[in-house]
Amino acid sequence: MTSSLSPDSVDVLLFDIGRVVLDIRFDKVMAKWAGDAGCAPDELARRFVVDDSFRHHETGRIDDATFFANLRRSLGIGLSDAQLLEGWNALFTGEMPGIAPLLAGAAARLPLYAFSNTNPAHVAHFTAEYADLLCHFKKVFLSSTIGLRKPDAAAYDHVVQAIGVPASRILFFDDLTANIEGARARGLRAIHVTSTDDVAMALTALEISPG
Repeated sequence: MTSSLSPDSVDVLLFDIGRVVLDIRFDKVMAKWAGDAGCAPDELARRFVVDDSFRHHETGRIDDATFFANLRRSLGIGLSDAQLLEGWNALFTGEMPGIAPLLAGAAARLPLYAFSNTNPAHVAHFTAEYADLLCHFKKVFLSSTIGLRKPDAAAYDHVVQAIGVPASRILFFDDLTANIEGARARGLRAIHVTSTDDVAMALTALEISPG
């Protein structure tokens, strides 16, 4: 994909957040909840599913309290909202290695945007905790705010329209194959990110140096 990139081929860079900008570890969530509940993390992980409650939380159809109440039932644990929130936010473990200078260099050359499937609890946490890194983005599109999730076609169409440039002039970075395929189906250029090196190689093809 990077072989087709040139400095005049892209007008906007669009980044997923989890595992592209911020590192996330779902096992940290399970470990925290299991420790508080007195059970095995693997047991909780087996019970956790991406169900309607999860998707509705990520599209703003239910609030944090309702999501946590549903979690208590599905996981069979009696943790408080505060305990569930603390574990839920343990997902974020820091910046992806090496991403900060890449974003700084890219922001000096092109407009940067972010597009994340996420929920109100996580938004409140990472926007405060990582404000210095996220300041490189002109706008962060959040599924819980726009009511649409990747890889649905309507989600990409919404973001492209809001950015205001043709989809073919937007380069999108995401760590999930389904999201990459969804983006390409709507006309965006897309890079499947397995490590920060994939971002670095794409920026090098665009002749963008780290800041």
